Amino acid sequence: MRKLFLLSFFALLFISCGSTKNTGKVPEAIIGKNEPRTKTVRKLSPHKNDKISAQETEKDLEATIKEESPRAIKREIIDYAKTFQGTRYKFGGTTDAGMDCSGLVYTAFQKENITLPRISRDMATKGILISFKDIEEGDLVFFKTSRKNTITHVGLVVESKRGEVKFIHSTTHAGVIISSLDEDYWKKAFVEVRRVI
Repeated sequence: MRKLFLLSFFALLFISCGSTKNTGKVPEAIIGKNEPRTKTVRKLSPHKNDKISAQETEKDLEATIKEESPRAIKREIIDYAKTFQGTRYKFGGTTDAGMDCSGLVYTAFQKENITLPRISRDMATKGILISFKDIEEGDLVFFKTSRKNTITHVGLVVESKRGEVKFIHSTTHAGVIISSLDEDYWKKAFVEVRRVI
């Protein structure tokens, strides 16, 4: 009887200690409360319509991402906008089949879940007004390109070094290109700089 009692006791002890399921998660006590949380996400190709090739390895499909700083988010927006270089101009367009100036900016910010108005003059009401001397990558530059006294064009600053400012935008004659604010046309049409992030 005593043997049966001891066997039952050890069996119960063994079952209760070994019954936790392996969920694949590391217990919080091991991670520590101050450790940054990360998540695993699937890498996507630059454009939503593209498909990931079957030859990509598992390592290429997953990446550990930590919370991003504003500078990193701006870099992501700029890099994504640059993938559209050479895209033809299309009024109202927001895809690599064709896009206008505000469509390019709208799409680049939307990829980082930042929703801006769809029209350049409405975009010029968002963020904060920045002095030209404080311009940074990721800021928006606005222009008046017609006789109307209203903003009609927007670009995304991709570089600001030694006083030269380069911005990506979509023009009716060349599509998505990078231009400089040193160019006479853009210097004369320039109105303001705004910072959204």
